[in-house]
Amino acid sequence: MAKDQNYDVVIIGSGPGGYVAAVRAAQLGMKVACVEKEPRLGGVCLNRGCIPSKALLDSSEYYHLAKEQFAAHGIKTGRVSLDLPTMMARKEKVVEELTANVRKLLEGHNIEIIHGTARLAGPDRVEIAPSDPNSKKGKDLSLQARAIILATGGEPVSPSGLAFDGQHLISSREALTLDSVPKHLGIVGGGYIGLELGSVWLRLGAKVTVIEMLPKIATGLDGQVGRKLQRILKRQGMRFMMQTKVTAAKISRNSVRVDLETKKGTESLSCDRLLISVGRRPRTGALGIEEVGIKTDPGTGHLLVDGSYRTNVPSIYAIGDLIAGPMLAHKASAEGIAAVECIAGKSGEVNYDAIPAVIYTWPEVASVGLTEEQVKERNIDYCTGTYPFSGAGRARCMGETEGFVKVIAHKKTDRILGVHIIGPRAADMIAECVLAVEFGASSEDIARTIHGHPTFAEALQEAAMAVQKCSIYAS
Repeated sequence: MAKDQNYDVVIIGSGPGGYVAAVRAAQLGMKVACVEKEPRLGGVCLNRGCIPSKALLDSSEYYHLAKEQFAAHGIKTGRVSLDLPTMMARKEKVVEELTANVRKLLEGHNIEIIHGTARLAGPDRVEIAPSDPNSKKGKDLSLQARAIILATGGEPVSPSGLAFDGQHLISSREALTLDSVPKHLGIVGGGYIGLELGSVWLRLGAKVTVIEMLPKIATGLDGQVGRKLQRILKRQGMRFMMQTKVTAAKISRNSVRVDLETKKGTESLSCDRLLISVGRRPRTGALGIEEVGIKTDPGTGHLLVDGSYRTNVPSIYAIGDLIAGPMLAHKASAEGIAAVECIAGKSGEVNYDAIPAVIYTWPEVASVGLTEEQVKERNIDYCTGTYPFSGAGRARCMGETEGFVKVIAHKKTDRILGVHIIGPRAADMIAECVLAVEFGASSEDIARTIHGHPTFAEALQEAAMAVQKCSIYAS
């Protein structure tokens, strides 16, 4: 017999969208329950995505530096060797600590944490089946709520004929837990996930081949930045097969034979593992959205919502990877806060023109706002200013001179339209640019703002100064 419980808000999913929404709801005085089917909170991001991948990226970068660059700084390390189990254990510890912090955060706000599989049973009711149905402690629950927020995130997709097997044809999840360094890692898809995980295993000694159907990698990037990134990664040893389609993959013993269709004809390659990283889709599974009549985009599967993140079922809201827009953790968090504020009668909103995007290769890539291609498509008169990190004193001191900063501003008003950075610490530098876009700043505002010396951020100031040479203020 199901046990009834009543809440103001029930949130399904405890990832960056769900747990942030839960905390904001509690802050606004609501009685909140957060449902999570996995043993640990934090969703894909903390457990199998953002956090473990960044932990491995940092560890692999240290390994690479010790092998290749410490000597130039006068640091003699001798023979450097890899202890992959220790690296993986450190990654797991980081994940455990952060997921534990999420639990403490929710408990500290008196949010009811319920582990189990949720299913919509109506516009105001959620049924919960225990995660372990064989457990004697497991009980079915029925939750009544004034509002329900769906925040179940996304999941990787695979092309036809390339189904994941978890061993040879792998997703990003398995690529984060390999017990040995592949001799040859094939990657289908040149997006940010493939490039980041490819960088990890390349640094650790794998041969890495990226197979991409389109003529460029990371298609959302400003073209100038994307081309620079590909050249840098190629110099690092990453191989790219552009405008190439995988037609089949056959597993033979411990290798994968990949059949390819290229511009020149058909060919094949052999690899130990094939990472399939061609995109993600909303994870709705057995959530019951069809039964309650929630409308979705027939092309993408995204749930359709209005400006308040409300679906066509007025009491049910959706955020994060379930709805249209970039599948980014910080986007989901912002939407979680906005949705809860709308439920509370406040004016919650998200400025989608000011959402940063980051690729954690080395050098890092970060951007906000419009690319130069998008500005041209909209027929906007614009000016650009660029500045290389090779001209920044701090970058010279660290020996990290690859890349540049690019600022795009409106030619007449000088308002910043977009900023694109490829270089050291780009992920942190972009925050200033997001703030500038959010507040409608001009390139002159950044150019006249005093930046510390020597810092990487001086390259941003110099790029902003370069914009002035083309704008109306230069005359």
